[in-house]
Amino acid sequence: MLFDLLDEPEPKPAQPGPPLIGTPRFQAAVRNQVCFRSASLDEMIPQEHPVRVIWDYALKADLTPLYQRIKAVERHSGRPPIDPRILFALWLYATTRGVGSARLVDELCREKIDYQWICGDVSVNYHTLADFRRDHGGLLDDLLTQSVAVLVAEDLVDLERVAQDGMRVRASAGAASFRRQPTLAEALAEARAQVETLRREREDDPKAANDRQQQARRRAAEERAARVQAALERLPEREAKKKPGEKDKARCSTTDPDATVMKMANGGFNPAYNVQFATDTNSQVIVGVDVVTVGSDQGQMEPMVRQIMDRYGKAPEEYEVDGGVRQARGHRGGKRSRGRLHGVRAGAEAEGPQGGPPRPPPRRQRGGGPVAAPDGHR
Repeated sequence: MLFDLLDEPEPKPAQPGPPLIGTPRFQAAVRNQVCFRSASLDEMIPQEHPVRVIWDYALKADLTPLYQRIKAVERHSGRPPIDPRILFALWLYATTRGVGSARLVDELCREKIDYQWICGDVSVNYHTLADFRRDHGGLLDDLLTQSVAVLVAEDLVDLERVAQDGMRVRASAGAASFRRQPTLAEALAEARAQVETLRREREDDPKAANDRQQQARRRAAEERAARVQAALERLPEREAKKKPGEKDKARCSTTDPDATVMKMANGGFNPAYNVQFATDTNSQVIVGVDVVTVGSDQGQMEPMVRQIMDRYGKAPEEYEVDGGVRQARGHRGGKRSRGRLHGVRAGAEAEGPQGGPPRPPPRRQRGGGPVAAPDGHR
């Protein structure tokens, strides 16, 4: 070849040296050394990360009612609270990730950089997160409604065909938490006595009021008393569904008073809720959500249709429901039926093309097995 060197000597093979004696040296991981890294939270999140989209949406959301409730103002004393936009963005981002527990969101804020990016070095805890979701549920629901209404106005969600289905979700209550009326009354008396004892301790020792552990004990006692009181208030509803001679068997949970024992998909019976979803089939956007304490889907169609009409000002043109849900008259059929809605009346279900009274509820199929009573008895 043109660039080949003539008479190039062949390389000599490497001569083995004497064996090395001693401990090998290498770079090991060191995790207990304090060091300073010059990187901000913003630099640690890529520009295309979904958390930035959530934050941009939170910046554009109208949270004026939340800011109007802040009592800490300029030139006045008072500790400033957490920016409501941070809490709103945290819950919105957690929801998109399938997280619904305040304790889990609190844990993620301490472990995950994307949640830390939303917080921006602002310390949050699960009590603050839970209180925010509980106290401002109506506002969060309105924001969701406005978002879907914009999609409807832009013809991205046309409500031409909406499908509804229910899903039973286990409640955070055990079967052992269900109590009858005498036990509930006794538990309420004990809870109120504990709250009164803690109140007297606070009055006798004002310094104890600042103790975080004391405050946690008092808050836990007040929450338990409130749950037992709610269970007693719901007990008459359970008694009304029992036979005349079995009203004393009605029970309510002291952990979650609204939970009802339902038959689950695995054939067992557990305290649960019946979550109803209505979805626009074309865009796959959820346009209606409801949580009921009835194990059956019967009678859940009309409230959902009314919810959609109240939210977006129009009713779906076609509605798909399971065979167990009361549907449009004249559209019986298999396991899933589709009917065209022509109107919904108060106290009735959707009418058929010719109007007329609502059809009777479907008969119970044979071989269906026992059904759990509303208070947990079969």
